[in-house]
Amino acid sequence: MTEINETGLDRRSFMIASASTAGAAVALLAGSANAQTTSTGSSTAGGSGTVYTGDVVGGKQVISALDVSDLEPGKKHSFYFRGVQMPGGQHWYVSVMVAKGAAPGKRLGLISGVHGDEMNPIRTLQMVMKALDPASMSGTVVAVFDLSRPAIENMGRRWPNSGRGIDLIDINRAFPGNENAPDAPTRHAGLVFNRLLRSNLDYGLDFHTAATGMDATAFHLARMDLPEVRAMAELFPIDQIFDNPAYPGLLANALIDAGIPALTPEIGNPRIFDHEMIAQFVEGTMNVLKHHGIIPGPIGRTGKDTDVFVADGLLPIIATQGGFVELLVELNERVAAGQKVAIQTNTFGEVVAEYTAPVDGEVGARRTDATAEPGTPIVFILFDSADAVGGDVLVE
Repeated sequence: MTEINETGLDRRSFMIASASTAGAAVALLAGSANAQTTSTGSSTAGGSGTVYTGDVVGGKQVISALDVSDLEPGKKHSFYFRGVQMPGGQHWYVSVMVAKGAAPGKRLGLISGVHGDEMNPIRTLQMVMKALDPASMSGTVVAVFDLSRPAIENMGRRWPNSGRGIDLIDINRAFPGNENAPDAPTRHAGLVFNRLLRSNLDYGLDFHTAATGMDATAFHLARMDLPEVRAMAELFPIDQIFDNPAYPGLLANALIDAGIPALTPEIGNPRIFDHEMIAQFVEGTMNVLKHHGIIPGPIGRTGKDTDVFVADGLLPIIATQGGFVELLVELNERVAAGQKVAIQTNTFGEVVAEYTAPVDGEVGARRTDATAEPGTPIVFILFDSADAVGGDVLVE
């Protein structure tokens, strides 16, 4: 799930951004001595051709740049994309599959694995790609299954970076990345964005889930003010849409800034396969492919069929005490301002805090761990600021 704050930029991200700018300046002074640029090659695809490293891993060719225009049509192609180097000198590889239609058409990117604890998106992409028949397609689908490999290996949300000791970096605050940044995750984001995604996509879907310790509804984070984004978002038979640009470093925002309409589908809980919810997002993704003329067939269920709730505000209810949390509301439940949503007790079972909804809205996400320390979000209320009733309202 995408976490946001009031300013849109936290202290760590500000420091990383400042350091990245400095790193880029140093790289310019260093010229050809920059090791990262040398090791990954100079091609950035987009007409330059797919760059094969000559390596083969698990029977699949390794590439350092992708250009879907030079792939054979009417077939599926599987690669490992060579990402940033590890401290020991090997590379992190990203699993990529391209379904290139027999006829030309639109190019859709499907991305998962930006956070390592998000399993539903990976399974969703596997099912979509398995269902595609390139011989009957008009256009191309690029699937990136495991963008943040070290996070996935640890079933963790963040990339464990060793450049400054152990530093856990959320790569979904780093896009479009910087190939000359002072940390490996931001360099990796730049490599993936520049050499794998940007020049090969007309549209993008970056799939996520709630973070570990939370569960969530079937919903989107989407810029509904953008007509092409709205058209795709409304094609999913889901529960809720949060109409908000959220955080500037999100992959979907970086794609939009590059002229590629994109959104962030959020597929429920982390760390598991929720097959019922996965099926909803597979159906929605196939609807998007049909909408863009990439595959034939009638549109399936959409947000109209599920009466999707579209809202522009997401308000976290934050624990003020440490203790055990008992939730009093369910996902998707309508709540009224002042309604009690959770109580918290200490180890003796004594109530130390009670929490109420500050606005009218719907429950979009909630904490699943039984304990919480001060500052931990325990319930997220999704609401429409035009209709909200209650106290102070934050539209983030």
